[in-house]
Amino acid sequence: MPEAITILCAGVGAVVGAIVGSFLGVVAGRWPQRRSVIHGRSACEACGRTLAWFDLIPVISWMGPRGRCRTCGTPIGIDALLAEVLGAIVGGTACLASDVPGWSVAVLGWLLLVIALLDARHMWLPLPLTIGLAVTGLGLATYQALAGDDAAILVQALAGAFVGWAPLALLATSYRRWRGREGLGGGDPLLLGAIGLWLGPLGVIHCLLAAALAGLAWVALISVRARIIGTEGMTAQSALPFGAFLALAAWPLYVIG
Repeated sequence: MPEAITILCAGVGAVVGAIVGSFLGVVAGRWPQRRSVIHGRSACEACGRTLAWFDLIPVISWMGPRGRCRTCGTPIGIDALLAEVLGAIVGGTACLASDVPGWSVAVLGWLLLVIALLDARHMWLPLPLTIGLAVTGLGLATYQALAGDDAAILVQALAGAFVGWAPLALLATSYRRWRGREGLGGGDPLLLGAIGLWLGPLGVIHCLLAAALAGLAWVALISVRARIIGTEGMTAQSALPFGAFLALAAWPLYVIG
């Protein structure tokens, strides 16, 4: 019976997570355009048709018309589906977590998801989201330190924030002075510092290494694709959404401890 309840809870969490992921996808699309994410009904960006309720069912509404608008046939984009699927994974995992609080798995996962979406789409890491990530991470560490009467937990979190922020900040400053232009976005050091409050110093090092490897793999994939279809690949001037790789690496590291 407990296993059945756990599976049911994970299923409900996945459904809720898919709904949250759908909303976060809307946030990632509207926020950079300064459009309200609360007011105004969803509509097709191409033909302007207002979407009905059955067009807004997470995952199913995307797969039914094969990722296209039912009216004009314009591709919706796979990023909308990814937001819903990843949101569902976060929600389902939060119900199964045992080593860390389930609510923290959900909060961290959904925050990092919208951060990754915004950086991947718009090369933008909004400061309010980074601050929210830092505040919740610091709050969790403080609560755990007080509940367990162990100040080392809070010290570890603060050390993680420093280890995450300092190297990237130093790298960004050094590159700017050496080359006279930006080589690393100003939001990346702050983001990794906020992640450090959740993961601690060792976890943040693992996160940085995993993100770097993922970034290199992405560059290699883009280069191979460019050679196959005969287009220009990545160059020295090409921008890479490194914050998105940091965000996607941080959440599973937190879940597995």
